[in-house]
Amino acid sequence: MTDLTKLTIAEAREGLKNKDYTSLELTEAFLGNIEAANSALNAYVAVTADQARDMAKASDDKLAKGEGGALEGIPLGIKDLFATKGVHTQACSHILDGFKPPYESTVTSNLWADGAVMLGKLNMD
Repeated sequence: MTDLTKLTIAEAREGLKNKDYTSLELTEAFLGNIEAANSALNAYVAVTADQARDMAKASDDKLAKGEGGALEGIPLGIKDLFATKGVHTQACSHILDGFKPPYESTVTSNLWADGAVMLGKLNMD
């Protein structure tokens, strides 16, 4: 099998459509890379592995029924600038340390409506 983390979004969508792999398998590949490299790269301020797995499983269910949005099952890192409900969001400012918004940004709401899977919050530095 090809390295799932090297696929473009278009290639990943096609593979999900053709059932070459599941969203959960795609998500696990990315989570594995994040776990292996994040301590050295400091790319993610928060990794949402459990949430990502739950979102990927839900996407797999939709895809199995022939349903889903334009980004159904595609794992994405979300820039820490965008509020994500219940997930540490600090916009890389220590003033917001520990802040977990009770609301979702318009940007991320639209991504979730289209079926995207959140891997975590990307460092903006």
